Amino acid sequence: MKKLLLSALASAALAATLTAHAQTAEPIDRIAAVVEEDVILQSELDRAMRNVLAQYANRQDQLPPRDVLEKQVLERLILVRLQVERAERSGIRVSDDELDQAVNGVASQNGISPDQLRQQLAAEGIGFDDFRATLRDEMITQRMRQSFAQGRINVSEAEVNSALAAQASTGTQFHLAHILVALPDGATAEQIATGQKKIDGIKALIDKGEMDFAAAAVRYSDSPNALEGGDLGWRSQDEIPTVFADQIRNLQPGQIIGPLRGPSGFQLVRLVEVRDASQAAPGTVTQYEARHILIRSDNEATDAQAKAKAETLRARIAGGADFATVAKESSEDQNTKDKGGDLGWFAQDAFGPEFGSQIAGLRDGQVSAVFKTSAGWHIVQRVATRQTSASTDDTRRAQVRETIGRRKLEDEYNRYLREMRGEAYVDIRSGAAAGQTTQPVTPTAPVEETREQRKQRAQNAILPDASQR
Repeated sequence: MKKLLLSALASAALAATLTAHAQTAEPIDRIAAVVEEDVILQSELDRAMRNVLAQYANRQDQLPPRDVLEKQVLERLILVRLQVERAERSGIRVSDDELDQAVNGVASQNGISPDQLRQQLAAEGIGFDDFRATLRDEMITQRMRQSFAQGRINVSEAEVNSALAAQASTGTQFHLAHILVALPDGATAEQIATGQKKIDGIKALIDKGEMDFAAAAVRYSDSPNALEGGDLGWRSQDEIPTVFADQIRNLQPGQIIGPLRGPSGFQLVRLVEVRDASQAAPGTVTQYEARHILIRSDNEATDAQAKAKAETLRARIAGGADFATVAKESSEDQNTKDKGGDLGWFAQDAFGPEFGSQIAGLRDGQVSAVFKTSAGWHIVQRVATRQTSASTDDTRRAQVRETIGRRKLEDEYNRYLREMRGEAYVDIRSGAAAGQTTQPVTPTAPVEETREQRKQRAQNAILPDASQR
């Protein structure tokens, strides 16, 4: 079962029932937080807490007091809920068919049938509807990250060249952990001083031996990986932000650098261990096989017509037309038209970041929505995916490009999450933080019936809890 949760839910394993719906809640269920027009129920928070406690079953000493841990877990649920809401507003959806395929994929990855998956979930005390809802939210947030990356995350050839040169000079990899005290963009002098005081206090606790690094991360870090003890995993030189890369090389395992001021705030960074790159698993890079249809757009006057034509072709394919046949008939890419749009095998960014982010966001066999690049309007069908050894110059460059892109996305997306959280209306009603409310924003209309039901619960939340009547 552990394999199931790790392979299927990733971060959702920490928040296993983020979207349990009103119709499954007991009448006396309380509200833990109001998030925009949505709510997080106490039962959802309790289940997420049980998951975290189960993960730390043999490391209870690393966890903070329960009230502090509950606050951390609730913040994680709030962030996921906000991402799902923002994604829905942007038109990002996961259909029931796509969700069914994902559930079947989870079962297949674990060598069991869908019925056996349902039975195993029941044995673990996880409702099948809750599992599907969590998986849907995970898929939506992944697509939101991919959409965010498109047009924002670019890796230049100069950056790739520099990283390859650094790899040639040193084959060392570093296992790192960090603690972040975040600062908002345009932080005031008072906010900076408060952040500095907090990070200095955390450092003092660690230096005095009153708390180990992982426990301090769980308790105090503002990073999304706080509940993992701040673990950043293994990183090569090109994956380490330049603000502290040079200092890391001079550390001994167990040593800490910082506080350091970076784009996101103040950080403490711990070197956990070091290894030679030859000890790591052989480097691989993801390659995709795909077909595409291109409708060229030469100027503003023809752009709307080109998009409309692409949308019409996409509707034909959605209605059952064969992709390759439509490509042969209508694609304006003369290099691939006669081959049914076949692009062969290629690395993610081989045709540019916009094209790459679309490919990465699809499942094998899935067809993209219509999207635009500098060449015109595209429709893409991802055929297959494979991992190939990064042994040639091209695959090594692709692997380095992916690595740098992931680091950039991590930095930018975490900043985006903090901005989203700071702008949202959140009313916390559970635990020591009860009564804390962040600034409201103009609410948006519900996007589906279940959200309307949640809004109604939020409106009814002014009444006393049933358990208090």
